Amino acid sequence: MRLHSFATVLSFSSLSVGLASAANLGRSPVLPKRKASILIDPAAQPDLPTIGEAKAAASAVNLNLTDVQADILLGMKKDKELFFFFSIADAKVFKAKLKTVVLPLVTSTDQILNRTTEPDTMLNIAFSQTGLTALNITDDLGDAPFAGGQLKDIGNLNDPGTTNWVPQFVGTSIHGVILLASGSVDNVNTELATLKTKLGSSIKEVYSLEAAARPGNQQGHEHFGYLDGISNPSVEGFQPTPFPGQAVVPTGEILVGESGDKVQRPAWAKDGSFLVFRQLEQLVPEFNKFLTDNPIRAPGLTAQQGSDLLGARMIGRWKSGAPVFLSPLHDDPVLGGDNQRNNNFTYVEPGQTHTNLTDLASESKCPFSAHIRKTRPRADLGLPEGSSNDGSIQGSSNHHIVRGGIPYGPEVSSDEATSNKTKTERGLAFVAYQSNIVNGFQFLQRRWANNAGFVTGNTGFDPIIGANKGLPRNVSALDLTNPSRTITLTTDFVVSRGGEYFFSPSLSALSKTFSA
Repeated sequence: MRLHSFATVLSFSSLSVGLASAANLGRSPVLPKRKASILIDPAAQPDLPTIGEAKAAASAVNLNLTDVQADILLGMKKDKELFFFFSIADAKVFKAKLKTVVLPLVTSTDQILNRTTEPDTMLNIAFSQTGLTALNITDDLGDAPFAGGQLKDIGNLNDPGTTNWVPQFVGTSIHGVILLASGSVDNVNTELATLKTKLGSSIKEVYSLEAAARPGNQQGHEHFGYLDGISNPSVEGFQPTPFPGQAVVPTGEILVGESGDKVQRPAWAKDGSFLVFRQLEQLVPEFNKFLTDNPIRAPGLTAQQGSDLLGARMIGRWKSGAPVFLSPLHDDPVLGGDNQRNNNFTYVEPGQTHTNLTDLASESKCPFSAHIRKTRPRADLGLPEGSSNDGSIQGSSNHHIVRGGIPYGPEVSSDEATSNKTKTERGLAFVAYQSNIVNGFQFLQRRWANNAGFVTGNTGFDPIIGANKGLPRNVSALDLTNPSRTITLTTDFVVSRGGEYFFSPSLSALSKTFSA
């Protein structure tokens, strides 16, 4: 199955300029002046550093941003994107073409941040464990979920088997993924057509997924309507000054082989990162119907306001991005759009060092079960963030990921909205980078989102991404008028369509280890 696939365009004129000279340097070519930037920049999300700021931060920790693929640290900033999943049919030919065709187009972090070198189309590439095997790369990367693949990890993610998975993700035939991002669909089409022509029979297309930022004032919002990407961490060596409330993480928590990565790795893996891809379908009409049918009956609120409040308490933020902890009853778009304030909270009042986990009243501003609280508990684990070593609440500071996902599928149609039934698939092409999948994505999904006992024994599941193998999920404290009330969700509003685990190597590794 192939959803909303890009049409094939066979015009190569804008891509070929300067390709030969760039290939000699092993770097992406500088293409003609862009018609549109690859990147979006919603005001509420943390800004990317300037190239000067990033270079200064990288110099302080001896990080080479020229060697790091661009998407790893970029976050949820792409406008148009295509995920091209492939298998390697002829390893010898592919390795040769990887060096001469693909590597010159791979976009680095410093290149994407510099408006004078940002290409028309960003290209990154990553490989699954079966892809490494196909290329006869036998080194152990020290990550069990990656080595086994996402299909083998399905029990840890609580997917209900592969019932809802895209068939191409069921198996080991996907050897790699090429990420193409641009401000123009035509640019992506052109680059994809060129790649397919030049790589020829050395690869086979397995599956592809088109994605794009939502239109108009919904840019940066996922399909349920909530602004996304606000709480991505600040990675040392990339962003010199964190925004208020941003978690600051060691470089090695995201990039392999850097400070903070405690696992033994082969030398060539340095400055690579593990890429988790999940195709997450969102049942938007059904979600909206649930909110309409179950408004919170708080004094002074209309039914519509009560429905909006329920959704905000499930997410932990209003659609504007304003956190419910700071604006408990009504959306505050000014707060939501202010990246100096919309992430600056810890779930405790000033002067406190942790949350009272036994006090239901402490959930009046934000439920423990809320999606953003489940996946980043902040002071629930003590301050500094995650400082608790109490195994009962799994306190730790090394469970951060950089999310680089993007919505896919069309806007909800009038027919879907009227019938309260999804008829065309839409959702989030979820992408997460980390140096350790066990401590990163798998931990967040398994130990926090899917754990009804986290952060306390009666919290329940994450109401958005929590999964119980297709069975009903109990969620606590969504109704602030009755915090002890448990709501049972019988529908998974986010449905896993499967995915795979990949490794995104550095540019030098692509040149020396992956190429002939």
